[in-house]
Amino acid sequence: MNRKKIESKYKKKIKILINYNKNYYDTSKPLVTDKEYDDLKKSILILENKYSFLNSASSPSKIVGFKPSKNFKKISHRVPMLSLANAFGREDLVNFEKRILNFLSKNSDFNLSYSAEPKIDGISASLIYKNGEFKIGLSRGDGKEGEDITANLATIKDIPKKIVSKDFPEEIDIRGEVFIQNSDFENLKEKFANPRNAASGSLRQKNPDDTKKIPLKFIAYTFGYKKGLKIKNQIDFLGKLNNWGFKTNPLNKLVTGVDNLLINYTKIEKDRTKIDFDIDGIVYKINNFDLQKRLGNVANAPRWAIAHKFASNKAISNILNIEIQIGRTGALTPVAKIKPVNIGGVIVSNATLHNEDEIDRKDIRIGDLVTIERAGDVIPHILSVDKAKRETKSSKFIFPKKCPSCGSKTVKEFNNITKKEDAVRRCSSEGYECEKIAIEKLKHFVSKDAFNIEGFGKKIVENFWKFNLLKSPQDIFKLDFKKIENLEGWGKQSVENLKYSINQRKNISLERLIYSLGIRHIGLENAKILSKYFKSFSKFISFLNNTRLDDILNIDGIGETQLNSIKNFFNNKVNFSILKELQKILIIKDAVVKDENGLLKEKTFMVTGKLNGISRAEAKSLIEENSGTSVSMVSKKLNYLIIGEKPTKKKVDMAKELKIQILDQTQFLKMLNITS
Repeated sequence: MNRKKIESKYKKKIKILINYNKNYYDTSKPLVTDKEYDDLKKSILILENKYSFLNSASSPSKIVGFKPSKNFKKISHRVPMLSLANAFGREDLVNFEKRILNFLSKNSDFNLSYSAEPKIDGISASLIYKNGEFKIGLSRGDGKEGEDITANLATIKDIPKKIVSKDFPEEIDIRGEVFIQNSDFENLKEKFANPRNAASGSLRQKNPDDTKKIPLKFIAYTFGYKKGLKIKNQIDFLGKLNNWGFKTNPLNKLVTGVDNLLINYTKIEKDRTKIDFDIDGIVYKINNFDLQKRLGNVANAPRWAIAHKFASNKAISNILNIEIQIGRTGALTPVAKIKPVNIGGVIVSNATLHNEDEIDRKDIRIGDLVTIERAGDVIPHILSVDKAKRETKSSKFIFPKKCPSCGSKTVKEFNNITKKEDAVRRCSSEGYECEKIAIEKLKHFVSKDAFNIEGFGKKIVENFWKFNLLKSPQDIFKLDFKKIENLEGWGKQSVENLKYSINQRKNISLERLIYSLGIRHIGLENAKILSKYFKSFSKFISFLNNTRLDDILNIDGIGETQLNSIKNFFNNKVNFSILKELQKILIIKDAVVKDENGLLKEKTFMVTGKLNGISRAEAKSLIEENSGTSVSMVSKKLNYLIIGEKPTKKKVDMAKELKIQILDQTQFLKMLNITS
């Protein structure tokens, strides 16, 4: 990947992060799960470490949170409120401890003690005390500046307003988390999506009297600026916080060694559903303050602390119903409609059941009490069924043998590779006769990698279908815009914008058109392969009229699976007629012919194993862009075998036997004048 592409990819990720931060910190309406957010941050940091020329003031290595709201006065934190690096397993913790020992020049037998503190999913706040009196309360803001929310924080009963203890520091910023207990949230869930949003929204109201009505709690866990603090370690500090009238997390614990950290982590994760507030991990802090001071900070995070995130969130709920959803390729996917439950700060009302075999294996039934898991905090699914609490009249769920949408027979295809039936049951309809399949096909047709019609989203497809404005792809280019103008939510300008977007897309490349048809097993890469082979739409449609469709097996990258999909798709007369109708409406561009005199001219390549920082598809694209040919088999015609991590031994041995030159990734990129 060249520098320009790398910079473009990096800037795009930064832009997405800024948007996520704004919605999470400023509007209290997170767009993605914590897992997705953490993965994005991690991918940005990996790029920065790999390429020194990447730099942004909005990088997660430089900022914390989001700039303070204009609704509140801004005040600088006397000591920045830093973020924490994340750990997701044993290896991360081992490396964390190794880095600390190396920095301190200590041997591996040096015992490091940690304050292990469950991480509450709430809103961070900093309380400034002078001579025992609560003076100012700030939000985290961007870590350097916070919002002055003193009046709102003052309504929280857990925050002491006056501390008379003689050992209380002359000046100190007490830091902690504002949150709402799950039991209290029950009375607020009609107004807020989850407890964190409720806490954030309440703290950022202009009228403190409104904040006072919300049952906010505060748990203290650290300090920022301090003057006159005489405590030597974190555990003693937490004890002092209790003595001074602050509440601390009852699950805080002093732990030594990575093994014991993991034991404590497993226990707390197991008991997580019993805790009356949301936690999303455990924070480990070096207990000794002198060691903390020596370790200092790196970028915007301390070297002496890390957040060990939970791998999944679980909750218990009842299955109210099991519905069957039908996808673009006819796949029948069962979805459990469950009694809404809060899992890790997200209200979940649906859980995937994957397929018919999964339902049979776990014997999942309507009315069951089940444990739901958001694996990796992404897709909720049924983990287990509590059969002991199942009703005696409960009946086994029978998967439909006929499509719930069109009544066609549902089938399980035989897989020639595994010699077994597929787990997925499908509607046997291939065309637009099945309503649910048709709607999903139309959504695919207008999607980003297909026609990419701006402003024509999934909801619009569904609405236009409902009003009989749209039944097949060609209808998109023949819409009744006068009728649309009279629909709710539409006006002259929005209709004109849609009309313009559609007209812009009447000029389409052959590969995008092939992809847009939604042929099963023909993704964007296969669509590119087919377009390069046929070169023009006229040759493509002429070939489809030909009875010798098996000839496409000669195309590198197209196998029997793709061939059978193409046959099944175009054996349906409706699909073929749609293609002919589109031909009349669209300007279909021929496939772009690459430079015939590139660096890899008349050379053939094959990739085996995983490449570093570059996908196989991208490697093939680089080969083709430079006039080379990418093949899928080792033969005498092959010039170079490119090997990555864990290459296929059989392919490497065959290449050696045929005396084919073997390249590693660096050697391959060097041929293209690219430094890895």
